Amino acid sequence: MRRRLESFEDTRRRITAAAFDLHATVGPSRTTIRAIADGAGVQRHTVYAHFPDLGTLYLACTEHGIRVTGMPAPDPWARIADPTDRLRLGLTELFGWYRANEKMLRNVLYDVDPTAPPPTAPDLFDLRMASLFDAISSGWSVAVEGTRPTLLVVLAHAMAFETWRSLTGAGLTDEQAVDLLLSIVSGLAEGSIAVRD
Repeated sequence: MRRRLESFEDTRRRITAAAFDLHATVGPSRTTIRAIADGAGVQRHTVYAHFPDLGTLYLACTEHGIRVTGMPAPDPWARIADPTDRLRLGLTELFGWYRANEKMLRNVLYDVDPTAPPPTAPDLFDLRMASLFDAISSGWSVAVEGTRPTLLVVLAHAMAFETWRSLTGAGLTDEQAVDLLLSIVSGLAEGSIAVRD
């Protein structure tokens, strides 16, 4: 019984890893069940036995991807009391993760399958990004009344994969991009950057 359970879990892991590898290299819309089965060394019916619908496969694939790529976690950031130091560490780690996983992120984030059913559960990637945002955005006080909503928008923009791609694609290093975004956020918080109502 125990051996059968271990075999079941090993097969499920192989299917999940094969799906993630395909999503990372060719994108979700070009990933077929046949290719997943081939990559995992199983038959198509075995994939369906473990994952009866695409939603459960995507969930397992995202969990696997977050784990194997070392996506940053919010807890170490949240333990830093100073919001500026926390933002610097957070953006530095996040941008390093973006750089290490750029191709995978482009394939997964920009390859939308129009035939895929709508998700039935919250996306784990979105939930992780939201928890990272919560860690980065807490503790900021603003010098000018009413600028906190703008500050939160700028923090969300600073964390975005697209922001990193734009800044580094224009020639900035990761460190320069972090410094620039940190200057903007600090300027908003201190009131040295004015925002119109």
